[in-house]
Amino acid sequence: MPKTQRKWNTTDITDQSGRTAVVTGANSGIGLVTADALARAGAHVVLAVRDVRRGEAAAATVRGAKGSVEVRRLDLADLASVREFAAGWQGDLDLLVNNAGVMNIPEASTKDGFEMQFGTNHLGHFALTNLLLPHITDRVVTVASGAHRFPAGMHIHFDNLNLTGEYAPMVAYGQSKLANLLFTLDLQRRLTEAGSRVRALAAHPGWAATNLQGHDASVVRRVAMRVGNRVLAQDDKAGALPTLYAATQDLPGASYVGPDGLGEMRGAPTLVGRSRAASDPESARRLWTASEELTGVTFPRLAEASRTTDA
Repeated sequence: MPKTQRKWNTTDITDQSGRTAVVTGANSGIGLVTADALARAGAHVVLAVRDVRRGEAAAATVRGAKGSVEVRRLDLADLASVREFAAGWQGDLDLLVNNAGVMNIPEASTKDGFEMQFGTNHLGHFALTNLLLPHITDRVVTVASGAHRFPAGMHIHFDNLNLTGEYAPMVAYGQSKLANLLFTLDLQRRLTEAGSRVRALAAHPGWAATNLQGHDASVVRRVAMRVGNRVLAQDDKAGALPTLYAATQDLPGASYVGPDGLGEMRGAPTLVGRSRAASDPESARRLWTASEELTGVTFPRLAEASRTTDA
């Protein structure tokens, strides 16, 4: 019998000593697992969280790490907070993991008046990435979702991004996750055209049992999610593997990583496909323009140090 090949896991993460990473939403779930794994591999990891007290409690659980952790406040639903976080950054940043997000919540708005899921999951990370980009030396990994394939997330509602008067939790979530992939696509295009060696990648966790599903606007869906978490889902440690794979392996820009199991719901990390809508460069450009107009944040002029060619 041929020997079964061992599948990739956290023991395969290369030494991260000397590297600095920011992980948004790292106080629980796959964000905390991601931060913990990177710190154990030697990185200095900043837990960028809305609630610093909860962030400090989460940081205290990262024990025995070769690297180190710290906590900084970041509220992605408030562009002033995003700007403050970015303005306070000094020095190089090797890795930015855009992990934080909300899912299928009741209708709500960010402090800047955007629909909460689109504003947090996409616009907050769009602004954060562009503001930090002059510091980033290696890659940006944005956590998307298989929900971008659902009928509810099949297109961007360019004429009504806030879904005013037609809000539905799953439509808003699907749109925000499709936006994550289109953002990654156009970010990589812009980095390439700028001659930067920084890479933009995306990952999705499959069905991972975390507290994200506990805020669903529908009681029926919350119950279904609870059952699914027990029967079908993988745990948050397995759910974080695609993010960690995208964050540490030598992959081409614009790569998308997910689980290798049936329906990409669980399994070891591997390169996966995206929907046709998530592969449309024209939609990606249009979303980028709309995002710049909404946030007031544009693609930065990159330092020579991040370019592939010498001055």
